[in-house]
Amino acid sequence: MVVFYINHQGHKMGDNVEVVLSVGELLERANRNIVRGADEPKVIGDIAVDDDNGRNADPCTSTGCKWPQSSDGLVYVPYIIANHFTSSELQVIQRGLDSFASVSCIRFVPRYNERDYLSIESRSGCYSYVGRLGYGQTVSLDRSGCIYHNTIQHELLHALGFNHEQTRSDRDNHIRVLWDNIIDDMKYNFDKIATLNQGTPYDYGSVMQYYRTAFSKNGQPTMEPIPDSNVVIGLAREMSQNDIIRLNRLYQCCEYHTNTVLCYSFYATYINL
Repeated sequence: MVVFYINHQGHKMGDNVEVVLSVGELLERANRNIVRGADEPKVIGDIAVDDDNGRNADPCTSTGCKWPQSSDGLVYVPYIIANHFTSSELQVIQRGLDSFASVSCIRFVPRYNERDYLSIESRSGCYSYVGRLGYGQTVSLDRSGCIYHNTIQHELLHALGFNHEQTRSDRDNHIRVLWDNIIDDMKYNFDKIATLNQGTPYDYGSVMQYYRTAFSKNGQPTMEPIPDSNVVIGLAREMSQNDIIRLNRLYQCCEYHTNTVLCYSFYATYINL
């Protein structure tokens, strides 16, 4: 498969090198000026919402939005993939699904007859619900702009119960939001949510962190790291270590090491073998 470099103005620069747009840029580009059909959900940014508007990893887990853990300690998330993707697109999607198995107890598995499952489709832009909604729930990976490893991981983390990093409850200790630079009808993307954050620090390198000029109306930054405004933010190519840790803690996964099992609850518990 030939992959092109795309610069920040969207110009193709050469062959056989990796796309370097950040996950936030890819999502914003794919969702720009989208007019969705009547059969699609309301989407805020790249988050599909229903009557439980505003769900995120911590409050929603108390109302049943986590995917259940099996007796073998693994969390099986059934999925189906629509038949309109090409073979090369399916490879990218499958790589994204499989990437969770190497770092957590999450296992995305083809649906057999399970009631609750993800329906991965090319709809209007990139979006997902937050957490397990019940029955078939759409994860939209638009063929025209969403088939990248980091965007797929991003949307799957939404489906597992996580929201954007810049909406964390402790955001203001780490990010200064420059409200005057934000497109007026996009300011909701910076509304804080009462997250608990699974005991992990704010992570500028999270695959859930948008880039510095996200939703800017004038090309100027909409977010500025504090206290050091020069810190790089929002350029993740894949899940960060903190993304992986909070995922394992939320789902109480166990990691197996020589003579030791590390099981995550809110705090890590070590079991010596």
